[in-house]
Order: sequence, then C-alpha cells, then structure tokens
Amino acid sequence: MTDPIASFSDDQLERYARHIILKDLGGVGQARLLAARVLIIGLGGLGAPVVQYLAAGGVGALVLVDGDDVELSNLQRQTLYATADIGTPKAESAARVARAINPEIAVDIHTTHAAADTIDALVADADVVIDGTDQFTTRLMVSDAAVRAGKPLVSGALGPTEGQLAVFDPAFGDDQPCYRCFLPEAPGEDHQRTCNDAGVVGALAGVMGTLMALEATKLIADMGAPLRGKMLVFDALDARQRVLRIQRNPGCAACGGGAR
Repeated sequence: MTDPIASFSDDQLERYARHIILKDLGGVGQARLLAARVLIIGLGGLGAPVVQYLAAGGVGALVLVDGDDVELSNLQRQTLYATADIGTPKAESAARVARAINPEIAVDIHTTHAAADTIDALVADADVVIDGTDQFTTRLMVSDAAVRAGKPLVSGALGPTEGQLAVFDPAFGDDQPCYRCFLPEAPGEDHQRTCNDAGVVGALAGVMGTLMALEATKLIADMGAPLRGKMLVFDALDARQRVLRIQRNPGCAACGGGAR
C-alpha cells in the first residue's frame, strides 16, 4: 500500500502532525479525513463545535445546512459566532470561520433548513451525516434519508443540563438500529422543548458537540469503537455519563420489515 504521507504537502505534515503521529489514526486516517465529505445539519449549539473541530482536523469538505440567522441569544453557547455576526445567516458565518481555521478545505453552504425535497441529495453525497437540530420531525427526516443512502448518522441532543449522543449506522450490520428504531414517531408539540423553551448550560453544548465531532472523526478514520447502536447520556450537574444500547426494531418503518 502506498504511504499516504508521501502525498502530503509540507504544510499538511505540520498542520496535522499531532494526528499523523497517533498510532490509532496516523497518515492513513488523516488521508481518509482529507478525502471525506461531511454533512452538518444544524449550526447551533451542537453544530458550532462540530464545524470548528472537523475543519481543524482536516475533513476535506464540509456541507453546512441551517436556515437561521445569528441572534444575540445564540452567543451564550454557540461559540462559532461573534457579536458582529448578529443578523448574518449562520451558514455564511460558519463557513467563514471554517475557512479561516483551515483554508485548504472545501465548504459548501445552504442557507435554508433541511427539507424533504432536498435531503436525499444532500445525504447521498456525504460520507457521514451529523444532525444537531432540535426538532424531532427534522431528526426523523434526516435519519430516514441516511438509512436510504446507507450513510452513518451522528445524532446529538441537548436538555437544560443533560446531553445525548448516538451513532446510527444500520448499513454496518443487521443488528444496528436507526433513529426511528429509538423514536418511531415525533412526539406532540406538548412534549417538545428546545433551548428557547427550557434553557441550556452554555458549556454543555460545547461538550456534546465536541463529542459529536470526535465520533465523526472515528467513523471516517476507522479508529476506535464508534458509538454505533449506543447512546451516551451525559449529566452535567453530576459530571456523570452512562452508555445505553439501542435495540433495532425488526418492524421499523425506516430500516426494518415495515420499511416504506
């Protein structure tokens, strides 16, 4: 096998040196990162650190999707943005930061929310899909598209003082669930609470978003054991975490016998 390091520029060797010397990542893993295309849906508290760390880590192409503009209330936790960005589309501001962090990567933006008529095309072109949105209907739509395309999905969620993170990759094996196995249908509006409704500890978004970036890196570089079929639940108040296994639903409407 050709040593991928031989194809790296001097700048790349220096920029990614701390990755390249890692036994579990190395030059092969870094080459995989440079060749990867990651779709990031939702550029809020979770998506912000994902953009920063994947850009810094050398993911070759990022596709950023968010229809919101930066608001003053975002700045308490969404460290990708500054006060001067208020009123600017998040995707535009996020792309500007990503390119400043790493000018050699490609960044594509969509300043609209993910929608049923565009999601399949976006997902089909990605190696990994990352969902940092806060709407259950969107999460299910994204997951269903990932199942159809056979792409791994890194999914995160925030509560006021608790975070959740899971990797759904049904194409990896018959025992692997999708998000719809975990949540078959979106709950009613009375059971949906966002950061706007319930509040959130700012640094918690950074913790969970950074873990999402780590899981994406593991998937792409083929390192370690990604959280496939598992959910990590982090309690910020007690600094405790637990990992739960999610069972695949044989009758799931997306990935099982009840598939549409």
